[in-house]
Amino acid sequence: IKAARVWGGSTSQGKAFGFLDGGRGLVGALFGALGVFVFSVFLTSELGTASISESRAAFRQVILVSSGIVTIVGVLVWFFMKLDRDIEKKIVLDRITLSQVREVLRLPSVGLLMIIVLCAYVGYKITDVFSLYAQDVMLYDQVQSAQVGTFLLFFRPVIGVFIGILADRTQTTLWLLISFGVSFFGALLFATGIISASATALFFISILVVATGVYSARALYFAVMEGGKIPLLLTGTAVGLISLIGYTPDIFAGPVMGYLLDNSPGETGHQHVFWMLAVFSLAGGIAAWFYFRIYRKRHGA
Repeated sequence: IKAARVWGGSTSQGKAFGFLDGGRGLVGALFGALGVFVFSVFLTSELGTASISESRAAFRQVILVSSGIVTIVGVLVWFFMKLDRDIEKKIVLDRITLSQVREVLRLPSVGLLMIIVLCAYVGYKITDVFSLYAQDVMLYDQVQSAQVGTFLLFFRPVIGVFIGILADRTQTTLWLLISFGVSFFGALLFATGIISASATALFFISILVVATGVYSARALYFAVMEGGKIPLLLTGTAVGLISLIGYTPDIFAGPVMGYLLDNSPGETGHQHVFWMLAVFSLAGGIAAWFYFRIYRKRHGA
């Protein structure tokens, strides 16, 4: 994160973080496409007649292929991604001190970013249910449902790069606020139950709306650090403290979504999940509005 901030300078923070998140999204999309392809190749029966054991065997091949690729990448990094010895000698390990922690915690932008990142990350986690929604509500088969998720993964890098460039041309904090608004609107489309199994066009429009809002917020939430008066020297400390709260959805989002879906099977459970997205999008939008109000006069915010 600090390297991306340094690369972006004072005028290209949106572009730097947009390309960073877009690149991560592209890698995820390629792995997703590979997973769908491998699953379809090793599934010996038709999807409609495949048994649980056959599906499990095909999914096992997906895990093996993915693990093999990650292992190969690790070996390549170990042998070929090395720093020059002279550069290695110049590396100084920075230690976080209590005074730095106190200094960072006193910044209003850090507290707001904790809320913003948390709410945006809940939205990101909820995008995982689109494939399940396609299967449970739209009645797609397993491969078609997986293809919906893979399509979104390819959509993520496009949004990341586009919103990053757009934010640099105007105000990054403003587009962060707009991102939460778009996410909130998209969540309502699903939560209100207006999407039926026959409304294919509306389904894809709605997931594009949600994905646009969620992926835009994810690409921009660290891009506003420059405008939030967070010193470059303390970027690592700030990101660590923000992430301590901001990424807690990794702990609670999955269990909460599982509870909502199990407690109300079918379309009703999915509606409850998207009401959850609407609530967090609204909370994130309020925090982003305060961030915008406080730092909008600062260049690059």
